Amino acid sequence: MKLKVDREIGKLPIYKSFLKSPFKSTKHYSYFYSYSELLEKYRNKPITFIEIGILDGGSLFMWRDFFGKKARIIGIEFNPEAKKWEKEGFEIYIGSQSDKVFWDSFFKKIGMVDIILDDGGHTNEQQIVTAHMCIPFIKDGGLLITEDTHTSYMTRFGNPSKHSFIEWTKTIIDNINSRCQGISVSNLKYKKYIHSVRFFESIVCFEIDRKKSVDSFPLKNAGKVLESKDFKFKNTSLEKAIFKSRYRFWLFFRLQNLKLRKYFR
Repeated sequence: MKLKVDREIGKLPIYKSFLKSPFKSTKHYSYFYSYSELLEKYRNKPITFIEIGILDGGSLFMWRDFFGKKARIIGIEFNPEAKKWEKEGFEIYIGSQSDKVFWDSFFKKIGMVDIILDDGGHTNEQQIVTAHMCIPFIKDGGLLITEDTHTSYMTRFGNPSKHSFIEWTKTIIDNINSRCQGISVSNLKYKKYIHSVRFFESIVCFEIDRKKSVDSFPLKNAGKVLESKDFKFKNTSLEKAIFKSRYRFWLFFRLQNLKLRKYFR
């Protein structure tokens, strides 16, 4: 069945590079908007780009065409036959993405990188171990892009599970928010590296910037204080609740939160 390609996607440079590749590459339709939004600013710059999972090699040619001649393109694959792409000018490393020893050896050789795209095996273990091992080796201003995250909802990948990759990314949200003074829900190391996380359909992007990943605390300027009345509880469903004890204060929010359940279904 031949699908009609949206005219706007057809105009995107990344989609044109995809079509130009001389070898097979399979990418989801929606990814091209996400790729374009995330990666356009890196074009024609001297970056180190890594793709995990290269199969028939088509995506390597797509990335080289898209990023330009200044980019260093590295492929990681478990199948040793992928070494054949070295004849085409690509750097190829053979290893398992869920093997910590492989990653230690890899980064000792390669050093810091700009962008890592995980299009590997898509299991929870592979995606989480890859993120854990790679994030510290991504330069400030760089990205870790994990794609095909819809596997976190698929039974043949052992999901849904509280240990799926998507569930893990929710702990990263807690981790980032733990940079705020008084919030200590997560002590994981990632908050030192990850400035922000962006969610797309079937793609999660971790934006790395150590300089911006700072502990946060309230600041006040020297402006005039007007002593305005605080309306934070004004017009809530329980506005008239009387806070004479810590218990009543807790009960107020407990009842309010119960009313919000419908927004989580």
